[in-house]
Amino acid sequence: MSIRVPLRRHRRSTRTTALAAVALTAALSWAPGVATAAPPPAGPAATPNAATFEDNFDGPAGSAVDGSKWQLETGDNVNNHERQYYTSGNANAALNGQGQLVITARKENPGNYQCWYGRCEYTSARLNTSGKFTAQYGHVEARMKVPRGQGMWPAFWMLGNDLGQVGWPNSGEIDIMENVGFEPGTVHGTIHGPGYSGSGGIGAPYSLPNGQAFADGFHTFAIDWAPDSITWSVDGNVYQRRTPADLGGKQWVFNKPFFLILNLAVGGYWPGDPDGSTSFPQQLAVDHVRVSTANSAGAVRR
Repeated sequence: MSIRVPLRRHRRSTRTTALAAVALTAALSWAPGVATAAPPPAGPAATPNAATFEDNFDGPAGSAVDGSKWQLETGDNVNNHERQYYTSGNANAALNGQGQLVITARKENPGNYQCWYGRCEYTSARLNTSGKFTAQYGHVEARMKVPRGQGMWPAFWMLGNDLGQVGWPNSGEIDIMENVGFEPGTVHGTIHGPGYSGSGGIGAPYSLPNGQAFADGFHTFAIDWAPDSITWSVDGNVYQRRTPADLGGKQWVFNKPFFLILNLAVGGYWPGDPDGSTSFPQQLAVDHVRVSTANSAGAVRR
């Protein structure tokens, strides 16, 4: 059964978005794209997941991602007013044969996909690990090279595994890295939860020195996550740390399992739509994704 569910939200809008989901028994209140399967039931919040995760994206050029680790979401995203349609298979997300995943945004619509605004103008891809891997605490990182251009919106982020039960923003969201095309040298790290979501999300930007652009090379975006604290870094440079003390008495919802998401959106409230200066295709290249999770005391296992 296919239903419409909210996709991902954005820090400057009410970022619930709609995509088609497969076999969802409850609406996903917040997931960028459409979840192709419902998030698994959340385990006890006080019991950290001790598993580790690594994907170096090795394989022949043109291969689809490892289905034991990732699922692809399909559909559009009305609530953010994004312009892309997320496709399945390897049409917009494929290995390049050089140890990287490439998510490609194209100005095309060979499948005659329909979006909230009519016939879709762009295609792209969104992947998540719901039902396949969750983490609770530890070091979470991805080494990536972002696209460039007005309207581009790549992201590496996480959603609470109880999304299907409690909805967004009660599930919590951890944005490890977001970049919008009109800020080529800046990325953002943000948390969202009940009472501090959408434009009220709590976070900070990180900018490269000397006018450098993130699209010029690969960078490592990471969080170090422990009970009651999350610390963000770029290439090992720490730029913010958040704790319950930053929430003004609101609920901290980050002491439980979360799953991973990678996506490349086109357009939307925050980045704005592509314009005449934007060239296509644009690509988000991912060299690796790694998670070293923690034991019950919050000590990272590497």
